[in-house]
Amino acid sequence: MDFIESYQEKFNKLIDFLKKDVQSLRTNRVSTELVAHILVDVYGAKTRIDQLASLSTPEPRLILIQPWDKNVSKNIEQALTTANLGAVPTLNEGFIRFKLPSLNEETRKGLTKVLHEKLEDARRSLRNIRDEIRERIVKDERAKEISEDDKYRLFNELDELSRKKQEEIKLIGQKKQEEIMVI
Repeated sequence: MDFIESYQEKFNKLIDFLKKDVQSLRTNRVSTELVAHILVDVYGAKTRIDQLASLSTPEPRLILIQPWDKNVSKNIEQALTTANLGAVPTLNEGFIRFKLPSLNEETRKGLTKVLHEKLEDARRSLRNIRDEIRERIVKDERAKEISEDDKYRLFNELDELSRKKQEEIKLIGQKKQEEIMVI
């Protein structure tokens, strides 16, 4: 049994989660991910904005929200206001315009700090997955299911995979930090 291959999906899910998580951090060029996850109270249930409307970014700092049902426009506007993202939504003929101001230096530093926290959480999760695999390898070696040579070979494969994933995390962080710092 190839231990590392069986855990590959956990590593990939971690990287995918990190990519999606850092997309929600604001840059000077807004992304629809900034508001897509906000929950709106409609029809007695909490629903994500991206499930109630189409989202687009016609300008670098403008998110245009077009609800599929015009009756929920006020609910979406209210949810955006309470989300406290630093801008006030405006309702125009069924469309909601959400224009965000430019980032100042203090805000950029704060976002960079949040980014580094997210990256550290990903690194911690990566180490936990690696440790879980190492424990399984040691347990199987003690149970004589694999040889000592196999144990060390698997350790080397695991260390190599961990290094690659650490590098991916680092690159994701560098790219996002550049986006945040662009004026």
